Amino acid sequence: MTNTILILGATGGIGGTMGRTMLARGWTVLALARDAERAALNWRGTSQPQWIAGDALNVEDVVTAARGASAIFHGVNPQGYRHWDKLVLPMLDASLQAARQHGARLLLPGTVYNFDAAATPLITETTPQHPRGSKGAIRAEMERRITAAASEVTSLILRAGDFFGPDAKQSWFTQAMAKQPLQRIINPGKPGVGHSWAYLPDLAETFAQLLELPEGVLARAERLQFAGFWDHDGRQMARLLREAVGDPALPERSFPWWFMRLAAPFGGFPREVVEVAPFWRHPMRLDNGRLICMKTPMSRVQMIPPLSLA
Repeated sequence: MTNTILILGATGGIGGTMGRTMLARGWTVLALARDAERAALNWRGTSQPQWIAGDALNVEDVVTAARGASAIFHGVNPQGYRHWDKLVLPMLDASLQAARQHGARLLLPGTVYNFDAAATPLITETTPQHPRGSKGAIRAEMERRITAAASEVTSLILRAGDFFGPDAKQSWFTQAMAKQPLQRIINPGKPGVGHSWAYLPDLAETFAQLLELPEGVLARAERLQFAGFWDHDGRQMARLLREAVGDPALPERSFPWWFMRLAAPFGGFPREVVEVAPFWRHPMRLDNGRLICMKTPMSRVQMIPPLSLA
């Protein structure tokens, strides 16, 4: 295996964190971006990936960029999340073709949206996927296509909860709970209902350690859960946030779900948000038993790290 990885989505949260993690571990990191020069200027880190100009929707661009890579990290989304429902699957197909042609393992950060929140309190590798919303249906189809290609493409899906950390800019944590300037906590959760969180640097480190396991440890179509930080009553993240900023009196407000439901029929952001509301009303915990059996050091990390608002 060559220690070369292609990152799709390196200008985003999980993709950027993954790129920095792999660079720190001595890997050669290739990164596809529509505007490679701009991406290099905005990169946060002491070392740079090898930027390649191209479009993740263009099969030829992805295949060309993946030349020499033993792994492809698919952490890309359509620009501005526009036309997400029409573009996500073609993007995945391009990555699958590149992985197939170069013999690379395809890595995908999985979500909980593939499941029925009201009926799935615990998610394992074998939990049936019965999505209730359009996003979940597309996510389930992504995983189905990856699994269906197992005879030709090796893959690793690592499922995690909501992201937080320095690079998680488009997340519930940075856009609601800890939105800057931080004057109040907007909590989407329901009192007494647990919620799963994933600290991006830990998630990326786990991906890296799994990728570096000896050949044959991972299944051809491996699917694992990253337990991360389990907020057992939906109030611990807010408590830790107050501790991080040193303000025990920082006020907390509930997210205005009622307004989103009223506005949802008009489309746009409210409609998108209402679709994921059940994942805040019902507890969904990730079982990382199989991950622990892999014996990666990060698989045993269950404590939340110090919160970073950078």
